[in-house]
Amino acid sequence: MLEAPEARLFATQLAGVLTGKTIETVIAGFTPHKFTFYNPEPESFAGVLVGRTVTGARPVGGMVEILAGEVSLVFTDGVNFRYIEPPGDLPRSHQLLIGFTDQSCLTASVRMYGGIITFTGGKPEGNLAGYYETALNRPQVLSDGFTREYFMSLVEDPAVRNKSVKALLATGQRIPGLGNGVLQDILFHAGIHPKTGTSRLSSREFDKLYESIKCTLGKMVAEGGRDCETDIFGRKGGYRAVLSKDTAGSPCPVCGAAIIKENYMGGSVYYCPVCQPLKTTARPG
Repeated sequence: MLEAPEARLFATQLAGVLTGKTIETVIAGFTPHKFTFYNPEPESFAGVLVGRTVTGARPVGGMVEILAGEVSLVFTDGVNFRYIEPPGDLPRSHQLLIGFTDQSCLTASVRMYGGIITFTGGKPEGNLAGYYETALNRPQVLSDGFTREYFMSLVEDPAVRNKSVKALLATGQRIPGLGNGVLQDILFHAGIHPKTGTSRLSSREFDKLYESIKCTLGKMVAEGGRDCETDIFGRKGGYRAVLSKDTAGSPCPVCGAAIIKENYMGGSVYYCPVCQPLKTTARPG
């Protein structure tokens, strides 16, 4: 699933190859996929997009938005892209294909579930509208607007009082684009157990957590995304996660203890029991 590093990387790539190109063909819903959520209905996409010229692309949390003047095309975090120059072969299945006047194409495919929405005038409709608007109106985690002061305003929100660090970071769209995938290494580098309550952390630990968010996500972008994702050209990312399903049970690269996998809050968490001890009491300072 795409998260903030890939959304930023892919938006940069899409802006680089698509800006200035005019949309000639749109095919939506070519391959049926019951967990692809379109808005409006797939048969309406061509009428909205054909003839439009791409003016840019941007990340919106864990989503990617392609801009064509006043028209937006938004892909949620379950969508993968593939950019194809002629005479490249098109994938056999896709949920959206956009052909440009220079014969290049962009396809979008959904793995488990995902949304594809297009709208005019800056405001979407439908079930995904609130999800998009929340992500758009909050500081992007990799932007300068995501400051330490802003991060602490999230920490001090009464809604997260007594919640775990995982709940703080990866639920409720408090930090759009920061999900369970990137969470693991962020907490590892901060030395914090995912189940530790926010009330147990000191000011210094929140400083370390904030720096880990910025540094870990920044490294993922710099290395071309995580190696579990492919970019718009089909290349795997270069960032190899320290904690993931592939490293569970392996020795921690710092201390050598076996990396633990547990089910928690509807998903898996991974941690080193030595480098990330579970705190049960608050630490001053």
